[in-house]
Amino acid sequence: MKNFVVKTIANAGALAVAVWLLDKITLTGDSTGKKIGTLIVVALVFGLVNFLVKPTVKVLTFPLFILTLGLITLVVNALMLLLTSWLADKLDLSFHVEGFWTAVVGGLIISVVSWALNVVLPDDKD
Repeated sequence: MKNFVVKTIANAGALAVAVWLLDKITLTGDSTGKKIGTLIVVALVFGLVNFLVKPTVKVLTFPLFILTLGLITLVVNALMLLLTSWLADKLDLSFHVEGFWTAVVGGLIISVVSWALNVVLPDDKD
């Protein structure tokens, strides 16, 4: 359970950095508390998308992984971010990613920041 909370916090932090760095990834809200709550819910949706959808997409695109020497990962991460944005819209969350190339850069930022936060944050596998 603690591992799940740590990963969700890391995803929320990574999403916050992407929102901060890229103008076309937006998070709106009346107050800071509402924005933080929205970020946590979006991080949960993003984690769920990565847990349920991403493995299937990776299996289906395995030949492309080999052909591109793994660079297709950037496209897969972008698609997962766009799917999260679409789901956030359906759930009436104020998170939006505008465009594929923004999603590619955002996915790269989220991957790097999430990795760094997972290194720094405690991770008990008990």
